[in-house]
Amino acid sequence: MSEIRDTRPTIAILTMHDKKLLFRGNRNNFRDIISTGEELGCFVYIVTVRDLKLSSREIKGYRYDEHVKEWVQDLFPLPQVIYNRIPQREDEQDPLVKKKIQECLDHPGITLFNPYFFNKWDLFEWLSKGKSTRDFIPYTKRLRTRRGLGKVLEQYPYVYLKPENGKAGKGIMRLTFQQKEKMPYILRIQDNKKSVTYKAATLQKLWNRVQLETEDCKYIIQQGIKLATYKGRPFDLRVLVQKNSKGVWSLSGIGARLAGHKSITTHVPRGGSVEDPYELLSEVFGSEGASQIMNHVKETAITIAKQVEKAAGHKLGEMSMDLGVNPSGGICFFEANAKPMKFDEPLIRKRSLERIIHYCTYLARQIEN
Repeated sequence: MSEIRDTRPTIAILTMHDKKLLFRGNRNNFRDIISTGEELGCFVYIVTVRDLKLSSREIKGYRYDEHVKEWVQDLFPLPQVIYNRIPQREDEQDPLVKKKIQECLDHPGITLFNPYFFNKWDLFEWLSKGKSTRDFIPYTKRLRTRRGLGKVLEQYPYVYLKPENGKAGKGIMRLTFQQKEKMPYILRIQDNKKSVTYKAATLQKLWNRVQLETEDCKYIIQQGIKLATYKGRPFDLRVLVQKNSKGVWSLSGIGARLAGHKSITTHVPRGGSVEDPYELLSEVFGSEGASQIMNHVKETAITIAKQVEKAAGHKLGEMSMDLGVNPSGGICFFEANAKPMKFDEPLIRKRSLERIIHYCTYLARQIEN
């Protein structure tokens, strides 16, 4: 290894091995992180859980070779910082993966941050414990019994059923109870970009269908929140918070997602669209109101990030979150993601890449000192 390479902070992006593709994950994202690292004076490479041998001085990893236009394997120095991008929750449950992550967390010369995906139920428990965050969360409980579901439906005009470990809106259902109707229970099930509606006359029939849809997955029941709308379609905000070069939580950007026609969520894979948050908020609340809400969103997101990290008990460096804005301008927390997907907005994307490297550089310096 060259001397220049050895003196720079060394960062490894952790992912899973793949027999055909060498490794799994978003290759374009990995290339962007590596090239941003180069620009900011860091050495970044890809390593798989299989190849991360913590007792070795050098380990197998991958870098993109611009000359041959492909990923090339080489030997690299053990990293000082590990950026965890293991792509699937199922991977994290593998005993060997769990063991390797724990070894990284225990290693005196390596810092790994964001060790695990978030569980939706855990998030709401953590936020309900914080005085500064409990007011932002809708009523949430675990879906366990028919009776429990019926009781929540008596309290709220509509609720959402969400998988504890879901992502990108997959598996979400909306349930409405209209007492005067012949078929009072209306269940809307999200299926790719469309949603299917099922009506039931009794709570038992509804429960049978819910059990069929949820199978063995753990679900939560969440109070439905009326959102501000633009041209009759609800929208929410996607917020990215990351730690900066001083290791302090900071806002990297706010995006808006407008629900697709007849969609029950705002997720882009489910028909939602990327919009400018200030424009949407200005249409509803006026220019001054939009500015106030944007500032409040920034403060709220950082407050939530601090509480999540404190309650999780692990070092975190970034998270994206979905925040709703109700018609009176109040803010509500819906979910957070420990492995944020790429933001489509160019400025947020650029800042997010730089922040990853800035925070990793900060962590590397902490180890050296």
